[in-house]
Amino acid sequence: MISAQHTLLAADLAANEASEHRPLIITLFGLFVVATLIITVWAGRQTKDAADFYAGGRQFSAFQNGLAVSGDYMSAASFLGIAGAIALFGYDGFLYSIGFLVAWLVALLLVAEPLRNSGRYTMGDVLAYRMRQRPVRTAAGTSTIVVSIFYLLAQMAGAGVLVSLLLGITSDAGKIAIVAMVGLLMIVYVSIGGMKGTTWVQMVKAVLLITGTLLITFLVLLKFNFNISDLLGSAAENSGKGTAFLEPGLQYGATGTSKLDFVSLGIALVLGTAGLPHILIRFYTVPNAKAARKSVNWAIGIIGGFYLMTIALGFGAAALISQEEIIASNPSGNTAAPLLALHLGGVDSAWGAILLATISAVAFATILAVVAGLTLASSSSFAHDIYANVIRKGEATGAEEVRAARWATVFIGIVSIGLGALARDLNVAGLVALAFAVAASANLPTILYSLFWRRFTTQGALWSIYGGLIVAVGLVLFSPVVSGDPKAMFPDVDFAWFPLKNPGIISIPFGFLMGFLGTVLTKEKPDTGKYAELEVRSLTGTGAH
Repeated sequence: MISAQHTLLAADLAANEASEHRPLIITLFGLFVVATLIITVWAGRQTKDAADFYAGGRQFSAFQNGLAVSGDYMSAASFLGIAGAIALFGYDGFLYSIGFLVAWLVALLLVAEPLRNSGRYTMGDVLAYRMRQRPVRTAAGTSTIVVSIFYLLAQMAGAGVLVSLLLGITSDAGKIAIVAMVGLLMIVYVSIGGMKGTTWVQMVKAVLLITGTLLITFLVLLKFNFNISDLLGSAAENSGKGTAFLEPGLQYGATGTSKLDFVSLGIALVLGTAGLPHILIRFYTVPNAKAARKSVNWAIGIIGGFYLMTIALGFGAAALISQEEIIASNPSGNTAAPLLALHLGGVDSAWGAILLATISAVAFATILAVVAGLTLASSSSFAHDIYANVIRKGEATGAEEVRAARWATVFIGIVSIGLGALARDLNVAGLVALAFAVAASANLPTILYSLFWRRFTTQGALWSIYGGLIVAVGLVLFSPVVSGDPKAMFPDVDFAWFPLKNPGIISIPFGFLMGFLGTVLTKEKPDTGKYAELEVRSLTGTGAH
């Protein structure tokens, strides 16, 4: 996935052009923060027990949850990164949009309804229903926290650079202070508001993001008299690549390795989404499985509309801005959307600054909402799976669980602030790729085996989770994402022996294989009675919480 740090607005050009209008930018940021804090405090007063904190009392409608899922899923990487990829690579960049959208079919067809019927608050509930509680909950909690922390790190670092650039903050101390501010907001959102507060923040963010994208799309199409052919033709001509810009191969067609890399990335994106912990816990916020399925339908519609609009964002940037200016602003092209807003309004005009400020505020809202969702997923998994069921062996009360979740939120927030501050100048693409790779390699195989394979055992679940986790992490660490490449996290050293930037093509089949081998090579007998109960429950909802 595209790096959250690279999805960071505004190179010095945008910051300088907006310098006279910083009061406007600060006002927009402040309005969003104040509005969401009011929502969070209101939601916190409605949070009375564990079901409220973890699942929002299961009171959200299918449309509300679909909107919140969209807010959780459309991160700053999606908003800014895909526009940049299209602006630089044309057709190949748009393939990201297709991959992200198709991923929801996996979630809809295989995961949403059975997961809502089978669990209470976390992925660990599904696994523990028919297996030994303590080892599988520990493994599920570990995997959830690892995915969330790496994803969090990317978003935190991104928020720090984003805000500091737009507000003109250049000192290291100032950037660290921005990261700390985002971390503190994250802690407040989750510890006070729980799932109710986080869901409402995500719904507000989704509306803002769709509205901002609609505005830019309308202005781009207006520029070309609503003729998409003219838009694509101008983009191809202005890119300097001619018709090749509208055909496959610019980014992923040069070598056999690059083609394989794209297949690997596509597999991770499509399968990883259905294993992302902050997406999975959203299925528990609705009253029943039917609403879970409908909420995914709403999410597909909203996200599909958004990704269609990335055509206007990306190709509009390619048509109206030179490739040199896009690359000078950010080598990966991820400032294409804010630069497009600036150019549509006029580089030296107040209208251009207003558009830039609006898109900046939307990007900041995007980061905060995703950060809150990730923090809630990891703190919930720690409190419910590890604290309540492993450490306290199921003896913890609901109030004690919620207290543990709040303390876990503070701890995770502090860790994220520290790591985000250290990573403020790094390319964090590897961290985002790692999050998707781990989700697809460790979480998804285990969930599918648990739901659909009668013979699956505790040993199979442990082998699948830890095997997928270790291989995904290991391959990313020794890939060009971390070293041996000018855009790597550590560009000055080279210990990359794995040639692909995404390990999905290796680690995902390995996760499935380890789950199979762990099951067939154990002497442990599966609890077929429990599986029969789980099967009925997952398909019908009988006995669901």
